[in-house]
Amino acid sequence: MKSRHLLHPKLVERLAFGGLWAAAVVVIAPVFGIIAYMFYRGLDALNPEMFQIGTKGLVPAIVGTTALVLLTALIAAPVGVAAAIYLSEYAGRGPLVRAIRLALVNLAGVPSVVYGLFGLALFVMLFQLGRCLLAGACTLALLVLPLVISTSEEALRQIPKGLREGSLALGASKWQTIRYVVLPNAMPGIITGLILSIARAAGETAPILFTVAYYALSDPIPKSIYDPIVALPYQLFVMATEMPEI
Repeated sequence: MKSRHLLHPKLVERLAFGGLWAAAVVVIAPVFGIIAYMFYRGLDALNPEMFQIGTKGLVPAIVGTTALVLLTALIAAPVGVAAAIYLSEYAGRGPLVRAIRLALVNLAGVPSVVYGLFGLALFVMLFQLGRCLLAGACTLALLVLPLVISTSEEALRQIPKGLREGSLALGASKWQTIRYVVLPNAMPGIITGLILSIARAAGETAPILFTVAYYALSDPIPKSIYDPIVALPYQLFVMATEMPEI
């Protein structure tokens, strides 16, 4: 006997969607509030001098940060995706592979200042690159590699096994299956992981403080990967600490 107190399925669906929309508003509304407050308090401080090429302008910092992020992505993306392909498609399930996965999880939680000191010792001092764009990009690449590998491997493992078996049954090799079947289907997850990783690298201050960033340079626009840069996170940090107490 059916209970008369059960809600209609459409009503339950509407209530569920209403709850989801309410939760979304609760999460997103404070973000827009913070952005509006920042514009309200900071709009009067905007002036053309902030966008000039000089020691006090933001253009060199924006250019330097963009170059640093792009070079970091060029280093971290191929290495991270290749490592994820190996762990997901070729490596077995032995103790060594489990130890590598455990090490990746632990490395993802290491503070960024430790990576900065490691980059200073390895790239700046041992390899004698000096504080330059290449040293900073290599340090940030090491910082984001655990996250890139973990997210890319998870995206690859989400592809149904039947797609691999169907491709192999049609005569494709293992690499052809990975290249033409697995990677295209896993690409959205891989790109999402790369975006999150590069976003973290773009906001870091400690690693670039030790390896690449200067606050004031005679030539603030880098001409090569062996030049230092003016980085936006470090410049904002210096400008904030120079402000008098209110």
